[in-house]
Amino acid sequence: MSYPNWTPAPVPAEPAVPVRRPAVVTAAAGLLVVLAAGGLLASVVVLLSLNGTVDRFRAAAAGTAADPDQVDGMVLLLRGLATAATLLSVAAAVLLVVLALGLLRGGAGSRAATWGVCGLGLLCGCGALTLSGVQRAVPLRLGTDSAVTADLVAAATGAYPSWWLPLNAGLSVAQALGYLVVALLLGSPPANGYFRRRPPGQQPAPTAVPQQPSTTEPSYPERTTPPQ
Repeated sequence: MSYPNWTPAPVPAEPAVPVRRPAVVTAAAGLLVVLAAGGLLASVVVLLSLNGTVDRFRAAAAGTAADPDQVDGMVLLLRGLATAATLLSVAAAVLLVVLALGLLRGGAGSRAATWGVCGLGLLCGCGALTLSGVQRAVPLRLGTDSAVTADLVAAATGAYPSWWLPLNAGLSVAQALGYLVVALLLGSPPANGYFRRRPPGQQPAPTAVPQQPSTTEPSYPERTTPPQ
């Protein structure tokens, strides 16, 4: 007995339930934005104090044996370092904001990239803190074979404001601690569950449940006998 053709009836997919973002992920993203703003603020302070630093350097370099070209070269170096630091801070701030937005959207790639940035930032913060401590404890000298250059470097180091080294040390400590906290927050169990969830676009396809063919006998029109 043959049965009419049948098609499987698809099972409607359940609507995706939005996953609530854990507070630790929101806190990590917010801390990244704070770190970005702090770096930009430090760059603005450097630029605002640059002219005063240059003036103090020129006054200190006047008592050395350096000629005007050497003094101008050191001034150009000071301005170049400040400009490079500002551009680097802007690029880092943009990167941190992009990573923060990716974390808020629940991107697993953003979390991995943030971990890498946190590791690099922690190393840079510790290195800057060590350099600031060494610079404060031991004045920089280049040796007796280049007395003029050594005098210019010493004059440039002393031309910075008195709050310069403490500010750098404080920012380095805050930077290192901030990146460490971000890494720990993103590695917490709530964050792990949030980033390991299945995205809405990758929900498993609904399976089709075949309809069983009917077991009832088909009805046929009653056959009539023609009259004789």
